[in-house]
Amino acid sequence: MTRVIVESLNLEAQGVARPLDENGAPGKVVFIDGALPREDVEFQSYKVKSKFELAKLTHIYKTSSSRVTPKCPSFNECGGCSMQHLDARAQLAMKQRVLEDNLKYLGRVRPEVILRPISGPTWEYRYRGRLSIFKIPKGRVLVGFHQKKGSRITDMLSCDILPIHVSNLLPRWRELISQLSIPGELAQLEFAIGEGKTPGSLTTAFVLRHLEPLSAEDQQMLITFAQIHDIDMWLQPAGLDSAHPLHPADSHLCYRLPEFDIEMPFKPTDFTQVNHQVNRVLVSKAIQLLAPQSSDRVLDLFCGIGNFTLPLARRATEVFGIEGSDELTKRAKENAIHNHLGDRVNFACSNLFEVTPDVIKSWGKADKWLIDPPRDGAMALATALATMARSGDVEVKDYLPKRIVYVSCNPATLARDVGILVGQAGYRLKAAGVINMFPHTSHIESIAVFER
Repeated sequence: MTRVIVESLNLEAQGVARPLDENGAPGKVVFIDGALPREDVEFQSYKVKSKFELAKLTHIYKTSSSRVTPKCPSFNECGGCSMQHLDARAQLAMKQRVLEDNLKYLGRVRPEVILRPISGPTWEYRYRGRLSIFKIPKGRVLVGFHQKKGSRITDMLSCDILPIHVSNLLPRWRELISQLSIPGELAQLEFAIGEGKTPGSLTTAFVLRHLEPLSAEDQQMLITFAQIHDIDMWLQPAGLDSAHPLHPADSHLCYRLPEFDIEMPFKPTDFTQVNHQVNRVLVSKAIQLLAPQSSDRVLDLFCGIGNFTLPLARRATEVFGIEGSDELTKRAKENAIHNHLGDRVNFACSNLFEVTPDVIKSWGKADKWLIDPPRDGAMALATALATMARSGDVEVKDYLPKRIVYVSCNPATLARDVGILVGQAGYRLKAAGVINMFPHTSHIESIAVFER
């Protein structure tokens, strides 16, 4: 056992410390599960590497004022959350520091303005998720998130970040799946929640991924379960495109953006933001920062099913959405028509990880861009813009946007792209801030504004 003062917190919410060596100098870095900054703790290492150690917390001599009792009984085991032991305000401050540090040390830049964090409810916020299923040999069925370490499934009967009606179904799903004919061939249970037809009502859909065909009796049991618990039931026998409703046959979901009079239909397997309340604020803030005028043409890159595209079309004269998935591009077009915006929105399917100046020119001129990439970021876009900025051709430079709003789900790749846009493409980082889309987790969403 070793005693140490914790210095900081890493992205996995592990306490970071450097115990003194025999000469009194800071030694190898140690990452301590469950320890918080400024705590005086005792730890025991369970993995020793040449440059670092992983350790478990064995005793706390001095407790941080930011430490709270985790709400969830499965917190220490479940990998769904990593920060329930840290006060929600301190979580937000930590995420802000991570963003600022990444921009400073990786991007070599500081934003001119730090935006006020965007946050929302800290419990029962998760409206989309994927639960794993595991049949213990000659034993019970587990339905839940993976454990913090390894690939095992958490033995959980409730979850406080899920809406209460979804959490209450966890033990009932275990009972039902154990009664089906092929419990060992059921891989996962995905859920998505949409808004109902009447204000304040919700529609909840579950998608069962099965590796072998379900019997007629299995399907009837699932239908009965759906009827009893007032949920929609979908089946997924293969890839995402194979997902289809079992009951009711006309199952559909949607979420709404009232500020822009947008109704967004989606499938339960579509990518949508997990936190609907924060998404509303995020869309509003992103469009406010981009400030499209009625005469503007706007590009929405990595547009998905149109989460930003369609609200932008309420403000601009034309929006061009680009997405790398044929299926999502098709869905985005359908959503534009659903909202009577087909004449103001165009969509194209293109690989945004392989972008050149010529590709950007083919999109046409647009002074304002919104970028919302996956965790890999938008390095190809940033690099192409830098190449165009260095060009001696004035006409080429006319294709450079004057303002960019970048929504990120990875502060490291955002910082990398910031370094290219500011250091090579001639942009200024006007503002940046965090979005607490996933409370109690180490996941950090952020937003940045660039001007040229």
